Amino acid sequence: MPIGIATTDARDTKAGKQARGLSNYLTGLSAEDLVADHYVKAGCRVLHRRWRGRAGEIDLILEGPEGLIFVEVKKGPDHARAAGHLTARQIGRVCASAEDYTGQFPQYTFAALRIDAALVDDLGQIDLLENISL
Repeated sequence: MPIGIATTDARDTKAGKQARGLSNYLTGLSAEDLVADHYVKAGCRVLHRRWRGRAGEIDLILEGPEGLIFVEVKKGPDHARAAGHLTARQIGRVCASAEDYTGQFPQYTFAALRIDAALVDDLGQIDLLENISL
């Protein structure tokens, strides 16, 4: 096989991965926007999007009438497949990040905390799993 063909194939593969990565990133942002709007309509205030602490990233941090809500957003063709992307490890990371967050923002030290998962399907419909745990 000539060298030029192999190099072109390698670049196409890299470009394809980059395009898929960008598409996934934009799809994730869109899903997070939908979920944030849903919580705002329910009376919550968005404090942070994609907040990064020592333990990892939290997609959305909101202040609701009953305390802080930390949300992991998962997007899939349907809610079942979106839920399939949710792992115990991710929930553990969100829990650790929530602890880190309250440590960095003393005004929330004694606030009630809740961890939700928001599943978004291809139609933009949201299924909330409230107060999930390991």
